[in-house]
Amino acid sequence: MLINDGIPTREDLQKIDPPLERLAAGPVAIVECFQEIPCNPCIKACKQGAITMGRDINDLPLVDFALCNGCGLCISRCPGLAIFVVDKTYSEDFALVKITFEYVPVPKAGQYAAGLDRAGQELGWFEVTKVISGGKKNMTYTISLAVPQDLAMEVRNIRVGGYKDGK
Repeated sequence: MLINDGIPTREDLQKIDPPLERLAAGPVAIVECFQEIPCNPCIKACKQGAITMGRDINDLPLVDFALCNGCGLCISRCPGLAIFVVDKTYSEDFALVKITFEYVPVPKAGQYAAGLDRAGQELGWFEVTKVISGGKKNMTYTISLAVPQDLAMEVRNIRVGGYKDGK
């Protein structure tokens, strides 16, 4: 339960997950932010105007899935590491999941990383397709993983140092 262990329930996620039709249309940002805290860097990062919040800076961010193009600019701007991009159109068998990462060593494209669910449980080894640095001022990396379609909404992290070459 979210309030006890920080892990959102299926009901929590259903409130913020994009509709299946939107997931089938291409990459889309998913904001798994459940705490009302003063924060809004994701709103400023979104050039599409797809992320908004109410009048109070403590309100939760909302994604207008019709406006979101899944560019991912918001991912590394979130100090809570709560934004992901899921692209279920990546291939017939695999979805692309873009996650944030702030540890060393950083995996390299072509390596395989141990993918974890929200509770830190290993879900398998997934190919790292791309690694993007947040830049000198923002050392948050965006890691793109090719995961089986059925795990696209489950993989949300990778094990630090849990990388290997090849399958």
